[in-house]
Amino acid sequence: MVLVRKPIPIEEAIQKLAAESKQLSTETIYLEDSFGRVLANDLYASHPIPSYTRSPYDGYAIPSISTSKAGKGHSVFLKIVGTVGMENEWRGTIKEGQAVKVMTGSPLPNGADSVIMTELAKVVERPGGKYIEIRRPVSKGENVSQIGEDIKENQLLVKKGTVLNPGIIASLATFGYKNISVTRKPKIGIIAAGNNLSNLEEPLQFGKVRNSNTYMLIAQCKRCRTDSYNFGQIGNQLNNGIDKIRSALNETDVIITTGGISVGDDDDMPKIYEELGAKVLFNKIAMRPGSITSAAVIQNKLLIGLSGNPAACYVGFELFARSVIKMMLGQLKPFIKRTQAILHKDFPKPSPVTRFVRGKVSFCDGKIYVEPSGKDKSNMVSSLLESNSFIVLPAGTKGYSAGSLVDVLLLEDEDGNEQWL
Repeated sequence: MVLVRKPIPIEEAIQKLAAESKQLSTETIYLEDSFGRVLANDLYASHPIPSYTRSPYDGYAIPSISTSKAGKGHSVFLKIVGTVGMENEWRGTIKEGQAVKVMTGSPLPNGADSVIMTELAKVVERPGGKYIEIRRPVSKGENVSQIGEDIKENQLLVKKGTVLNPGIIASLATFGYKNISVTRKPKIGIIAAGNNLSNLEEPLQFGKVRNSNTYMLIAQCKRCRTDSYNFGQIGNQLNNGIDKIRSALNETDVIITTGGISVGDDDDMPKIYEELGAKVLFNKIAMRPGSITSAAVIQNKLLIGLSGNPAACYVGFELFARSVIKMMLGQLKPFIKRTQAILHKDFPKPSPVTRFVRGKVSFCDGKIYVEPSGKDKSNMVSSLLESNSFIVLPAGTKGYSAGSLVDVLLLEDEDGNEQWL
């Protein structure tokens, strides 16, 4: 077999993957189990918030007209005639010259149209009982939460495709959403290929490397909140590799392989693609690292082939597999969040193709800075130790000096982008 590799632009690779990424089915779960899940349908407010006129503070509910003569050194005194709270429910109608003590969230008593906060109302003893002294006019509606002021009835609360966070979950609980519909988690199969791999528990032998990529990919899948399955390693037996992928296809939605994807004598993944009758989407991308990142479709399922070099494998997953997973989940922003940062250190290396440099973002004086997190070689795992971003250097650039403004992809930012660019 003569393997033809024609590099395609990153954007084209993403478009090909997007065309094959089908949104998964839904399932119903309890709200308390929903953190990090992706909402499968729009949800609306079943009632207004507030659902009654209420006080947003501890204070005194009053008719605002009672304070019209306050100010310019003249105080007015309103008699405290009751309390609305947990233990005392005053149910009368406030008259001019009267006040009722209210707590945060208390319904506004009849006859009151405003609230003066506790710290602005001095309580004094006068003939006939306790009064509050007010030294300025209070306007109608002041410190009053009106019905529907926060959320109106039937208002759209959360769009489908939204990743649920604690704030959203609190809002849904406010409206009694005990069960919600979410997109089920993709099942991701992970397979490592290569004759030089050893397991973690084995003594390291000369010429071997420990299979670190599998554990890195499992962690990357967890960051995407998917279910991942380790199907082990493919050695130098082609049939074993074919059987392992066939088995994995029956149990997963996407298979991610690492290693065995290049053009060496021991690189079996292209042969496996051919034996399985896979439709190859691409087998080379105009980028570094990870130019040999490949993708194929087998039984209507995606198989993404990543480099065996740790840094290249890491980059390939974040740029392509991560986006595929988020598309299958129906997320509104499936691409990595992009921003700009000031380059903190020189990067003199030219970039004949688009380069993604593992970077470390930091913040100082309201500005975003970034610097390479290690040596820019695809086989060096040390560059991943502090990496939280990719510095994007476009094709054709001849290096950058410190102080330059560069594009940065923020790996830890879960907000994401709607578009790749």
